[in-house]
Amino acid sequence: MNSFRPTTIVYIATSLDRFIARTDGSIDWLGEPDPSEDYGWADFIRLIDHIVMGRNTFEKVLSFGEVWPYEGTPLTVLSSTLDEIPMYLQGKVDILSLQPSAVLDHLRNQGRKRIYVDGGETIQRFLQADLIDELILTTLPVLIGSGIPLFGSIDSDMAWEHVSTKTFNQGIVQSVYHRNRDLL
Repeated sequence: MNSFRPTTIVYIATSLDRFIARTDGSIDWLGEPDPSEDYGWADFIRLIDHIVMGRNTFEKVLSFGEVWPYEGTPLTVLSSTLDEIPMYLQGKVDILSLQPSAVLDHLRNQGRKRIYVDGGETIQRFLQADLIDELILTTLPVLIGSGIPLFGSIDSDMAWEHVSTKTFNQGIVQSVYHRNRDLL
């Protein structure tokens, strides 16, 4: 089995003040997306072979209804309290209660190579462990003042290389950064 850990990517929308949701978890500030634009989602998800997300994000996705947006891509929910998956997601979703490095070891042993990491606390835990390789940040031109931050505290500086920035209608900006572990 390959000893290299899978590549981890965050693909997430934020407000200008870098919140990913309101304090109550609401994402109403995202508004209605331009139906003619997918913001690179189809190309991104096509290259992903596994998704890891936290319980809160999983529950938010479940609130959208029974249309499963990740069809064809296995998903792991990180939770120490969730013990049941809805029947219609049996075989598509599993639950783990492991630290980020152990999650990646587990997925590497399953042959996974490109992992989409989603959810505020989960992203922060992976960042604290320096286990995020790429950030794809889609910024909407709105300040919400308070909420769930994308970034939390980290133990030391992390250098990131800017790869690209693309603009979309409605003032939406998407930037891609790769983790540069050779600096700092």
